[in-house]
Amino acid sequence: MRRLDASLCSVNTATLGFRAPLEDTVEAVARAGFGAIAPWRREIEGRDVARLARHIRAAGLSVSGYCRSADIPAATAADFAAGLETNRRAIEAAAELGATAFILVVGGLPGDSRDLAAARAQVREGIAILAEQARACGVRLALEPLHPMYAADRACLNTLAQALDLCAALEPAPAGPPVLGVAVDVYHVWWDPLLAEGIARAGAERRLLAFHVCDWRRPTRDMLNDRAMMGDGVIDIRAIRSQVEAAGFGGFVETEIFSVLDWWRRPPEEVLATCRQRLETVV
Repeated sequence: MRRLDASLCSVNTATLGFRAPLEDTVEAVARAGFGAIAPWRREIEGRDVARLARHIRAAGLSVSGYCRSADIPAATAADFAAGLETNRRAIEAAAELGATAFILVVGGLPGDSRDLAAARAQVREGIAILAEQARACGVRLALEPLHPMYAADRACLNTLAQALDLCAALEPAPAGPPVLGVAVDVYHVWWDPLLAEGIARAGAERRLLAFHVCDWRRPTRDMLNDRAMMGDGVIDIRAIRSQVEAAGFGGFVETEIFSVLDWWRRPPEEVLATCRQRLETVV
């Protein structure tokens, strides 16, 4: 397992709570010594992507990932097509940014639907279409399974095995590096009794594209926005990183913390300094 330092790590901009323009966040992350950043679509859309990409490169940062896709399941054909178009534009932006991967958080049940199987079928159909766009743009798509508590509203893709099965079904035995892969976020997968097998499979199939870290607070006060700083929760993060790296992952270790009640209230410099210290000592 690698000895981590900040140069091998990335900061997902959500960790700082989207409180500053992206340019300021880029400068802060670079000053803190990190090697990469992962911006969000909400910070990029409608702006000059080429200029932002130059700013990130000039700061000495790589882009570990571009977050995140628009929801794929939709209540109407028109909404489904609109979501695909949003994602096509985002894939083009990911290419301009030089992102390692575009992160797919696929969406849950559309409207008042209770048909989970239909939502998952739409996800499969949509990703098949987006994979062609990604291949043409030279972008890899990282399917991120989310904890089952988000199945209704954020992602009906909920386990690593499920994500890998979908990748294999849509892109069996590719000749070169697969376009489709997975993002392993410890917050979403730490509970899975089949996690070790899934990580090993992802490595063998060359589909490990992203590794995100934070911690699971006990008790969790908010199911979305109460992630803990690494070392302040119950996840054995180092054990999971050991498995991920043993499976061949050598990319940036990315911190992604949603924390309305705690870290988003603190000065960005304190957050970044704590992230760096925990990445080097806990992760």
